[in-house]
Amino acid sequence: MCGIVGVIGTQQASPLVLEALRRLEYRGYDSAGIATIDHGPIDRRRAEGKLGNLAAVLATRPLAGTTGIGHTRWATHGAPTESNAHPHGTARVAVVHNGIIENHAELKTELLAAGQSFSTETDTETVAQLLDLYLAQGLTPEQAAAKTFPRLHGAYAIAVIFAGHPGLMIGARNGAPLAVGFGDGEMFLGSDALALAPLTQRIAYLEDGDWVVVKAEGASFFNEAGAQVTREIRRTALTGAAVGKGNFRHFMEKELHEHPSVLGDTLHQMVNPATRAVGLPKLPFDLASISRVTISACGSAFYAGLVARSWFENVAGIACDADVASEFRYRTPPMDKGGLGLLVSQSGETADTLAALRYMRTMGQHVMSVVNVPESSMERESDAVLATIAGPEIGVASTKAFTAQLAVLACLVIATGRARGTISQAEEARLTAALLEVPGRAAEILEHDEHIIRIAKRISEARDVLYLGRGSCFPIAMEGALKLKEISYIHAEGYAAGEMKHGPIALIDKNVPVIAIAPSGPLFEKTASNLQEAAARGGQLIVFSDKAGAAKLASIAAETVILPDVDPFVAPILYAIPVQLLAYHVAVLKGTDVDQPRNLAKSVTVE
Repeated sequence: MCGIVGVIGTQQASPLVLEALRRLEYRGYDSAGIATIDHGPIDRRRAEGKLGNLAAVLATRPLAGTTGIGHTRWATHGAPTESNAHPHGTARVAVVHNGIIENHAELKTELLAAGQSFSTETDTETVAQLLDLYLAQGLTPEQAAAKTFPRLHGAYAIAVIFAGHPGLMIGARNGAPLAVGFGDGEMFLGSDALALAPLTQRIAYLEDGDWVVVKAEGASFFNEAGAQVTREIRRTALTGAAVGKGNFRHFMEKELHEHPSVLGDTLHQMVNPATRAVGLPKLPFDLASISRVTISACGSAFYAGLVARSWFENVAGIACDADVASEFRYRTPPMDKGGLGLLVSQSGETADTLAALRYMRTMGQHVMSVVNVPESSMERESDAVLATIAGPEIGVASTKAFTAQLAVLACLVIATGRARGTISQAEEARLTAALLEVPGRAAEILEHDEHIIRIAKRISEARDVLYLGRGSCFPIAMEGALKLKEISYIHAEGYAAGEMKHGPIALIDKNVPVIAIAPSGPLFEKTASNLQEAAARGGQLIVFSDKAGAAKLASIAAETVILPDVDPFVAPILYAIPVQLLAYHVAVLKGTDVDQPRNLAKSVTVE
């Protein structure tokens, strides 16, 4: 969510921090700031809104110093104003923080009684004031940090600089990611390796409860008990190459057009086109022995999990549960030991999904994660990882990462079915052949762009939109509705088509578009019947189907997008693309901030 960068170097820190913060813009934010220290006091600049506003402030009032910290804030406690923007601090200390300090109110009461003075509405300021109090009592920065961090409850990543101590930063992590970058006479802190990639490829990750003292010559790590520990320095695969939009208007548009290549790259790592067999990485457990699969994720990743649930049950013949991570972690369901806990996340840092992972581990599950970001927390904490080869996804609304997740999950389902003996080698070959067609078919779907733009004009005038689907395409209806809500701010809901008559049909009239995800297949006739009911109430039917399905629905559809004929098994992957395209074009017509929609963050690292 929020982005953190820290630099100790030989160059002026402020330009380096600002550029690193630009690489964290994809996380979503509503204010930003930088603090530096030279040989005098701590100095800082902050601005509400986009980084361009902060850059403008720095252009007129530069910051001096080779040590600095920076932050992009996504507001939790306190409005997104300049006064609430990070860094927060006193004359002695400046702090940036990602997360939530859950006991900030009681700490603030204690600090006010001790004479500390607050100037913001944020929970973060309690960290700065607590450090300041201990520094005023004569403690060193390291001693003040060692006394402060154990008193903080909640999820946090923190970076701190201290007046009178140029060349010193202290960081801490509990639940939110923080990495240390190692350079040549320079050191760095960052929320993720992507921010640090232009500065260094040598990275060490703090574990939960760790804090770190960073100086120009290196870093000293301490665990939550205060004992000095060693953390492995890894070479990240990420490069400092800038992620650009190319000739596209938005990152989201670029990423939509990357569906074919991403699907091809992701499938290439798991499917042998010669033998038409799935080959997963070597697993530390036997898929044949798994009696139950439990999937947990958030947002679009959860919808990918719902599709996988249908696949696991229908193809692999194994019981499967799926639940949003924010509910699953607190339901604390009983789980038989030896099951498969399957987590899905683009960032690998989603707080609720990480909590679900850790709960699954306490319940004796084999833990597997499907992630897109190498070296993320979920990757490091899982028994096995299946990578989506989607590359950096900068647009907040997930697109290519979603279809890559579906491709990986489809391969896992086929491998599970073979291991359990529920599908034959011939059936595996048939399903993998269908998967191998997906990248080419995805390219064909992108050729419908002009038709979808015409439909978008109709949708852009609506206040409410219903999306309907059945079986493995029901989650695609939910994905389409989510995308429309996220980036166009039009109210939309995705429903199982058979549930329409149990309430949502009351909403349907001539002003409510009804978007149907209706490929030919075993459930098509049932869906068609539900669409007849919607048409009878005056609903504007917009149908996504193949040639045969479109022909059967032509008499009731206001608009029909004819998609390629594909095996029903892979239909959810392909049908996700046009509903994402539709949401994109509606948002463009409405003039919203497509890549960074209001109130949203890319990586939700707090509850």
